[in-house]
Amino acid sequence: METRLTLEEFRKIWESILIKASDEYETPPEVIRIEGTTISTLGNFSASTGKGKSRKSFNVSAIVASALTGRKILNYEARFPEGKERILYFDTEQSPNHCRTILRRINKLCGYPEKMDDDRISFAFLRERSTLERREIIELALNTEPEVGLVIIDGLRDLLFDINSSTEAAEVIGLLMRWSSQYNVHIHTVLHLNKGDDNLRGHIGTELNHKAETILQIKVSEEDENISEVSASLVRDRKFPPFAFSIDEEGVPVLEENYDFAPKPKRESFNYEEMPEEEHRKALDKAFEGASKVGYSELIDRLKAGYEVLGFGRSYSILTKLKTFLVEKGMIIKENKKYLYNREFGHVQDESDQNGIVS
Repeated sequence: METRLTLEEFRKIWESILIKASDEYETPPEVIRIEGTTISTLGNFSASTGKGKSRKSFNVSAIVASALTGRKILNYEARFPEGKERILYFDTEQSPNHCRTILRRINKLCGYPEKMDDDRISFAFLRERSTLERREIIELALNTEPEVGLVIIDGLRDLLFDINSSTEAAEVIGLLMRWSSQYNVHIHTVLHLNKGDDNLRGHIGTELNHKAETILQIKVSEEDENISEVSASLVRDRKFPPFAFSIDEEGVPVLEENYDFAPKPKRESFNYEEMPEEEHRKALDKAFEGASKVGYSELIDRLKAGYEVLGFGRSYSILTKLKTFLVEKGMIIKENKKYLYNREFGHVQDESDQNGIVS
């Protein structure tokens, strides 16, 4: 076989790739965990996967926000070593406007002002760049940013010309392995699943399965389309317990506490718009027991407890819609940032009906 290496080049490479029993290596820093399970280390790469509209980017936003704050967000706990605290975020699919929305979402998750520019994160949109330019831009950014610890590539497929090329898939996964090792970063990328099954797309998906440190799968709940479930499709450490999140009225992901992953029997229909007023009154009497004015978060918790009395336990996202319905119908009154129970709702209408008045 004809080679491109000179003998001298081969000798240098050979010495650099030999492993000896006497060698000593540092354990790579563990930088992202879920419930005590390590899912990310420096010098490796991982992925979020899922079908379209499964909220993969929301999941990635939580990872980034945890890395910026050092706080637990959703179930992610990120800690990067001193000197490796910067983040590069590359989006290959979305418009500048959508990318800005993601960046503002990250700020909200961090508890920062929505329009604040944090110099620890550089967010670049690559949609208008060619495939080769995207690879080169990422490489040059890594080469000039030694303090970067986390790299997000939202749209791995767009680093390839042909998703069905096994040769090109191996080349791109080779880039991820080299970049993560050479620049001592953790790369987290995003790849879609096939529409017809839960397999990763193309040869790049096969290569990712073989080489990634962790693959997270995000899927829409079969019980509630407003909830996304996160589980481990692949993890080198022990598997972590799955968790779920929904999107609140601020457009940020929130953890669904005590979400039940067990298969569920078909639940009784809960059409709050068709529910009799007396049923709403029973639920609201319970919800506002011992309270007059409550804030938004407390209101949602109280609505959950109140409607569970009727056998209608529902998710955060459904409860936020219920809250909007109750305010529109005057059953709950909003004053400034507080909510009050209108215990007289329906009474005025009842009196009008009795007098033959139709409004």
